[in-house]
Amino acid sequence: MENIKKASFLRRMFGFLWRHKWWSLTIVIILLAGGIWWFIATRAKKVEYVTVNVSRGDIRHVVTATGEINPVNTVNVGSQVSGTIEEIAVDYNSRVKKGDLLLKIEPSVLQATVDETRAALDAAQSQLNLAKNDYERARTLYNEGFIARAEMEQSQTNYEQAVQSVKRAESQYERAVTNLGYATITSPVDGTVIARKVDKGQTVAASFQTPDLFEIAEDLSKMQIETAVSEADIGVIQEGQNVTFTVDAYPQKKFNGTVRQIRLSPTMTSNVVVYTVVIDVDNADLNLMPGMTAFVTILVSEAKDIWKTQNAAFLVRDYKNIIQDIPDDVKPNEKLAVLRGGKIIYIPYTKGLTTATETQIVSDELKDGDRVIVGRVGQSTSSAATQARRRGPM
Repeated sequence: MENIKKASFLRRMFGFLWRHKWWSLTIVIILLAGGIWWFIATRAKKVEYVTVNVSRGDIRHVVTATGEINPVNTVNVGSQVSGTIEEIAVDYNSRVKKGDLLLKIEPSVLQATVDETRAALDAAQSQLNLAKNDYERARTLYNEGFIARAEMEQSQTNYEQAVQSVKRAESQYERAVTNLGYATITSPVDGTVIARKVDKGQTVAASFQTPDLFEIAEDLSKMQIETAVSEADIGVIQEGQNVTFTVDAYPQKKFNGTVRQIRLSPTMTSNVVVYTVVIDVDNADLNLMPGMTAFVTILVSEAKDIWKTQNAAFLVRDYKNIIQDIPDDVKPNEKLAVLRGGKIIYIPYTKGLTTATETQIVSDELKDGDRVIVGRVGQSTSSAATQARRRGPM
């Protein structure tokens, strides 16, 4: 019975709607249009923003480069005389003191030259003695009137020439003795032999230029890095700046150094102008070896426990394309639009230290959780990027 009543009610309701179908259709259309309008209006009021985080932390401005590790002072030891190498007293990595024997050249030819010049000196000395006696005898005879003046003057000339001959022979003898001494090559400094370029029995020819025999590093506990810095970064490099670097031999270890010199002579590398920066390194533990490649990080400046954010936060030039109802006195280069607790607030600030990716924000009004607005979700083109291209840098 109850089901019959429900069916009768539904027939009457549908019958009523059919008899008033145009009014019913109008009401449905009005309700549907109102719902669509309400949905669109609600969505239009809800704007989502693109933001970047603001956080506290440290920021460092660094310049990176690579360079070769070398001893501070390296001495190339050569030979001033020619001959066959008779003895080599040191090898690679030998530690030497100043004056220690390094190498001997076979001295027979040099010794023969010494003997020859010694004999020439003795002969010249004998001639000098003879010329001296003749001159003294001629002077006595001339004073007593037994010989002519011309004869006395000739004997005087012979004597003076004999004196010069002795001096010339002495010079040649001293040169020969000196060259004989050069056959024994000793270390000019305290240090370590890092290169030996000759072998026993090899002939050394020093006729036109001095051949290099050894390379001695004066002090391997003090090393230096010669690194190339591009002209774009050289302006921030100063003497005394702290440096950290790594080498492939010890990838987990960081070494320290100090900028000692910025050389003014430029060089061209791959069409880039670079300058040599010399870095002093303490190598007391002797872990670093000559020739290693150092991956250098030069600390230019740093700030600790400060507010910082990504550089993208400062690309916006005008908030009008991002935020509605913005106050007229809000300029991106003076105030940041910050989203805090779902609300937009404008915070005055100044920019501090800037690196390639982050910038320090100097402001007393920032709080944890703040996010800087840089755009609006749904924009076809980033407002920040568009304004940056149109207006250029601040």
